[in-house]
Amino acid sequence: MASLPRLRSCLPLKTLTGRFVPLARSLQTAADSTRLSQSIPEDGSTPFTVKLHEDSFRAFNTETPSLDVEVTKDSLLKMYKEMVTMRRMEQSADAMYKSKLIRGFCHLAIGQEAVAVGLESSITKDDMVITSYRCHPFAVLRGGTITGVLGELLGRQIGMSQGKGGSMHIFTPRFFGGNGIVGAQVPVGAGIAFAMKYLERPSATFALYGDGASNQGQVFEAFNMAKLWNLPCVFVCENNKYGMGTSAERSSSNTEYFTRGDKIPGIQANGMDIIASAQAVKYARDWVISGKGPLLLEFVTYRYGGHSMSDPGTTYRTREEVQRMRSTQDPIRGLQSYIEQWGIATEPDLKALDKAAKGEVDKAVEEAKASPVPRSEDLWTDIYYKGTEPSFMRGRERDEVR
Repeated sequence: MASLPRLRSCLPLKTLTGRFVPLARSLQTAADSTRLSQSIPEDGSTPFTVKLHEDSFRAFNTETPSLDVEVTKDSLLKMYKEMVTMRRMEQSADAMYKSKLIRGFCHLAIGQEAVAVGLESSITKDDMVITSYRCHPFAVLRGGTITGVLGELLGRQIGMSQGKGGSMHIFTPRFFGGNGIVGAQVPVGAGIAFAMKYLERPSATFALYGDGASNQGQVFEAFNMAKLWNLPCVFVCENNKYGMGTSAERSSSNTEYFTRGDKIPGIQANGMDIIASAQAVKYARDWVISGKGPLLLEFVTYRYGGHSMSDPGTTYRTREEVQRMRSTQDPIRGLQSYIEQWGIATEPDLKALDKAAKGEVDKAVEEAKASPVPRSEDLWTDIYYKGTEPSFMRGRERDEVR
């Protein structure tokens, strides 16, 4: 039976001129609407084709990605393991924050795993990624470690920034953070893309931001410069429906964020289905690598928790809404459904992966807890990039000059 949004999308709209025009179809955000198109080969690395729901994508000034997607058994199991592990890591951070082992800001991405894992599955090690403060899964997938992320949250030496950066400042050679200022990473992402084009490197840059940052002036300035210079940059909006405690409808006159790039084409994708997410990123990467210039990519997704650990997340939305999303559109449960229905693995097989992920995260938690806090003399290190330090550092007092 067609859903209410789907039925509405089929009804005509009468304009002021008296003409009837069809409404745009709504995006499908179910996590388990992909269908098998052919028999599955025995070999785990042999591709087979699946078909995404017809409303998995919407497009602005471009074509939508293909609904026929090639996957392998190995790739689906890898994505499942990564999503489960990332969620376990974030859940452990939640527990340590509530135990007052983690202090300060901490923004978790529980519910949005299909975006980070889908992105990483469709890019290369030479591509660049920069995002906002909801960054922990990206940091691990881009070459970091779970121990390094949790150690950084705890403020320990084993952390990826030696315990001096915290939740919002985690980096790898191909991941530029973790940025604490709302929207500030978007023009930096455009700058990274400019550098890649200047150096003639065939790589794509993905600059991620949330719907809450979408109205920032610097975001639109970055769009303009990227289009003007034809930069290989994909601007990715993670639309999880709420900017802090304000719904998208209350903050934005146009909530179709993929249409807001003016002359930049855009794609809206189902961010709750890992296969749709990966296919959208593949399309976006191919677009910018081929020299067509920048592209906007909006993932419609959902966070189960509050904006940060200090936000209960239930004062501006109902508990029933959150529970409904958890029970009907969870990205991990959606992929689990594919794997079991298509005969790729059994429920006990997946439970074994769940257990392995829990063991990996539990071990990382203990390693991070055992690490010491930074030494007082470490305050004088990592101020400048190695090799660019001045001959002395200024202090608050004369005797602190080093």
